[in-house]
Amino acid sequence: MRDIINSCEEGFIRLLLVGMTLLVFVEVVLRFGFNTGIHWAQEVTLLMSAWFVLFGAAYGVKVGAHIGVDAFVKLLPDNQRRLAGIAAVLLCLFYCGLFLYGGWVYLSKLHMIGIELEDVPIPKWTATSIVFIGFVLLSIRFLGVLWRILKGEAVGLALADEAKESMQLAEEIKHTSTDQGEK
Repeated sequence: MRDIINSCEEGFIRLLLVGMTLLVFVEVVLRFGFNTGIHWAQEVTLLMSAWFVLFGAAYGVKVGAHIGVDAFVKLLPDNQRRLAGIAAVLLCLFYCGLFLYGGWVYLSKLHMIGIELEDVPIPKWTATSIVFIGFVLLSIRFLGVLWRILKGEAVGLALADEAKESMQLAEEIKHTSTDQGEK
């Protein structure tokens, strides 16, 4: 079941990225090549990018793709790192809670007013529902991180370590060039 959910998530992110890229490409070709365009392209591209960013942010928490400034935290003993991790996750959940509340109020008002998008005949509240959906997904991801910290499976947020990755790439390049020089 987990593999199916992962595939669906990654597929949806790919679909948004490809769709957005193709739509912008077609719009640019039509505008500059044929002096015409698609009147709804800009609005749909903007909405797709919002969905991509907020859905992708939740996915980034899941796979540990976000960067963080954790040089000080890494110097702490494991117990203190766990406490710092718990504090960080709780702050993230508070932040998500603010956006969930604000997003709910905003979407409720849009639903009550009943307006549509400017260029596409879709209710505006459905198109902008990613504000709420994205922060629900982020909250779920942060709750998962908190659970792993509390169970002792992690000491904090899984963050991308760009310095470590850069050093690994440098070593790989060094070994590749050394191997090619020997041939």
